[in-house]
Amino acid sequence: MAAHRKPRQRSLGGNTARTAVTLALAGAATATAFEGTGNAEPQLTPAQVKAKVDRLYQEAEEATQKYDGAKDKADTAQRRLRSLQDETARAQQKLNSARDALGLVAAAQYRDGGIDPTWQLALSSDPDQYLDDAAIAERAGDRQAGAVTRVRQQLRGIEQLRGAAHVELAALRSRLAELKREKTAVNGKLDEARQLLDRLSPQQRSAVTADGTGRASRSAADARTPLTAGSVAATDSRAAAAVAYAYSKLGSPYVWGATGPDAFDCSGLAQAAYRSAGVSIPRTTYAQIDAGRRVARSELQPGDLVFFYSGISHVGIYIGNGQMIHAPNPSAPVRIAPIDEMPFAGATRVV
Repeated sequence: MAAHRKPRQRSLGGNTARTAVTLALAGAATATAFEGTGNAEPQLTPAQVKAKVDRLYQEAEEATQKYDGAKDKADTAQRRLRSLQDETARAQQKLNSARDALGLVAAAQYRDGGIDPTWQLALSSDPDQYLDDAAIAERAGDRQAGAVTRVRQQLRGIEQLRGAAHVELAALRSRLAELKREKTAVNGKLDEARQLLDRLSPQQRSAVTADGTGRASRSAADARTPLTAGSVAATDSRAAAAVAYAYSKLGSPYVWGATGPDAFDCSGLAQAAYRSAGVSIPRTTYAQIDAGRRVARSELQPGDLVFFYSGISHVGIYIGNGQMIHAPNPSAPVRIAPIDEMPFAGATRVV
């Protein structure tokens, strides 16, 4: 009968119960601590948000310039590859024509080449005419040999073109991979900055995105009227045209990688402004700073390109009176700002 009895459940008691309770409370406390650590985020002041957003925008700008440079190189590689492919196709067409011509000659020789030349001379009713024909045939043979040599050279040329195209294709793939990396970096920085700004009230966000003097950017209506009080005119007509173009784009949105006509990043605005004046300058800030003659800050004239940060990651177009027009970042459109609002790195006079 004892075999059919249910095992007796032992109740937790004494030290065993106290140990279990202690472990449960410890686990709950630990979980609460981890949960609090994971979810509790410190409240940043608007000044702290501005500092973080400014840093993120600067880092995004650096990545943008790398993206712009990689895209420029990828576009160049794409053009070279297309040119090599076209040249290879043309060379292949010429080679095919030369091969067809050689094939016709070889077929004719096969049909006419059954009699030894000595017997042809002996049997000829007109030996003089035969000798003339033989000399012509010899010269034709020389031309045929030359044609064969040219075909061989064409074959080697096509192989070289294909090799160059292979190298260009590898370079293009490398640039495209670089583009993808830089695009991810830019988007990550911009998303982080956007999340920080979304925590602020509209009034706080407006203060954070104001220019270095605490003023918001000039309105679209203001953009139609350039600053005139004590303004300095550009001494070169092309520089004046670039400045006029920049004025006409005030209020346009910042879009990284854009070169206009309706949106710009900082170096895209500089390039588009000078392109409108008939002057070609490089795509990135790193190259633009070397696109002309370096000038001291004390010698700045309207139209000069002004660069910022130690990494030369931002550029504006100087308009006089310590002011520039630039494309700041995604939270602010193309606008007028003092050149003192960012660490000055140098200036270049393009024309």
